[in-house]
Amino acid sequence: MSAIALSPRRRRRVTSALLTALTYLILIIMLAPIAWLIIGATQTSGAISNGTYHVLHPTLHAFSAMWKSVDFGHYFANSLIICSLAALFATVLASGAGYALARYTSTPLKAYGVSVLATQVVPGVMFLLPVYLGFVWLKKHTPIQLFDTRIGMILVYTAFFTPVSIYFMRSFFLALPRDLEEAALVDGCTRFGAFVRIVLPNAAPGLVATFVYAFLFAWDELLFVSALTQSNAETIPIGIRNFIGNYNSPHDQLMAAGVVATVPVMIAFFAVQGWLVRGITAGALKG
Repeated sequence: MSAIALSPRRRRRVTSALLTALTYLILIIMLAPIAWLIIGATQTSGAISNGTYHVLHPTLHAFSAMWKSVDFGHYFANSLIICSLAALFATVLASGAGYALARYTSTPLKAYGVSVLATQVVPGVMFLLPVYLGFVWLKKHTPIQLFDTRIGMILVYTAFFTPVSIYFMRSFFLALPRDLEEAALVDGCTRFGAFVRIVLPNAAPGLVATFVYAFLFAWDELLFVSALTQSNAETIPIGIRNFIGNYNSPHDQLMAAGVVATVPVMIAFFAVQGWLVRGITAGALKG
């Protein structure tokens, strides 16, 4: 029995329908944990433990109680300050270094680019002990206090997110035409002036993408903040972990904290998603 022959047009329709169904299936799988998180945050801890969910009768008790249980506002404020400033500093440093790597070619710059890339080969956990010992030594022998401080975590995150941010910006600068810069130089503008007046405004998508990238990674980071902080500079991942007790855990508050921690990330992403996609894909062919 011969197989049923499909016309090219019918074959395209079937393929499109299958791809659409697969897309929706993947979307449902990806959104299921978020839906489960929201449902759990609107139930009582007892209902979650017993499996007796009342989806049609939600409660917001967990959202009000979570702020008092572990002083979640302290962790939230630390995350906003530390992650925002670290992402800002990483973006500023990466814009200058990325521009230099994109526009100039010399042996020192090539060596610098290779060294920056080499830092990404070493696992981040390898730097944890040296950074921790350095902070402890500074605390004991100098007036400089970086351990368990916002400044210390800002410096750490800036150092760790700047190298890859440099290559984000380098790829974007490579995609920018040089005509506007050359015109500005002909008009008597300095190279730095052309960079500030011409390049940076046109590089806004790349700058936003780099900032959001660094912010998102710093927002979720747990390893370094758990080792380099004690009480003053702890961020949201530490706060969420503190909901988990040895004998009892308020599951409803834990999920409510997860929802609150996710909201700023989602707002930041959806607010700049167009620029984020442009910034990440810019220079993909030239980079």
